[in-house]
Amino acid sequence: MENIPVIEQLSRRVDEVVARLKRLEEENIRLRNELVAAKGQSEAKDAQIAKLTEELAMKDLEIEEVIGKIEAMLGE
Repeated sequence: MENIPVIEQLSRRVDEVVARLKRLEEENIRLRNELVAAKGQSEAKDAQIAKLTEELAMKDLEIEEVIGKIEAMLGE
């Protein structure tokens, strides 16, 4: 076994733990930023879906009106 003083071993271990903690903190920040971006994209998609759903409903109404007019013309 090596003759490294216990204090040096502890110091190395502390340095390793601190370095790992720093890497994990950086990864956490990166993941939080990715989450914020993903939430923003999700909200934008939700808004787009809502808009398209509304447009589709309006087109359906227009089609119903045209069908009604055609039926009225054919019924005359």
